[in-house]
Amino acid sequence: MRTFHHVDTWVFDLDNTLYPASCRLFDQIDVKMGEYVSRLLGVTYAEAKKKQKELFYKHGTTLRGLMQEHGHAPQEFLDYVHDIDYSGIAADAALAHEIARLPGRKLVFTAGTVAHATRAMDQLGVTHLFDDIFDIVHAEYVPKPQRAPYEGFLKAHDVDPTRAAMFEDIARNLEVPHDLGMVTVLVKSDHNRDANHLNEGADASHVHHVTDDLAGFLKDVNESGRKT
Repeated sequence: MRTFHHVDTWVFDLDNTLYPASCRLFDQIDVKMGEYVSRLLGVTYAEAKKKQKELFYKHGTTLRGLMQEHGHAPQEFLDYVHDIDYSGIAADAALAHEIARLPGRKLVFTAGTVAHATRAMDQLGVTHLFDDIFDIVHAEYVPKPQRAPYEGFLKAHDVDPTRAAMFEDIARNLEVPHDLGMVTVLVKSDHNRDANHLNEGADASHVHHVTDDLAGFLKDVNESGRKT
């Protein structure tokens, strides 16, 4: 298991990672995606949900699938699916405290937008602790786990991957960070509706640590001198 004593850049996914899956925020986004696909393709909501999941599993995000298979422009989709109620995210003082204690830079690397991430982080009470947000627009709409967005992220923020740690709720999204030399942490939750699929490979070598309590995990990292 890799330790954290050398880490000076802390990278967090947003959805169901930085904020918890238990707040069910992504459930709202999931419904909105189904509605959007239904309207776009002229199919029933049930048919749209099936198609949406197929696109997600095949392309990494529903949006990428719509762009690749239907030539759809991204902005309307992003605006629609992120028009949601963020009040379900509760402020987490314990998480904020532990993030603040981490030495070095803190960055968000999300498949959502900067606007979506900022609203969620404002509710959580951690926005001021982060140096920047790298979103799907910055990634030119190419999603994890493809290698290109990781390389784009590292270049954009001048990150040495051998001195960085990556926190994610999807095990397959940690393969490239592992290959690049990052310490990897899988954040699991029984509330994650796609958990069985998303966490396939949780026991693989590219997943160095697994937790279901991000604040508690970071507390352990901080109190053990960044070693676990």
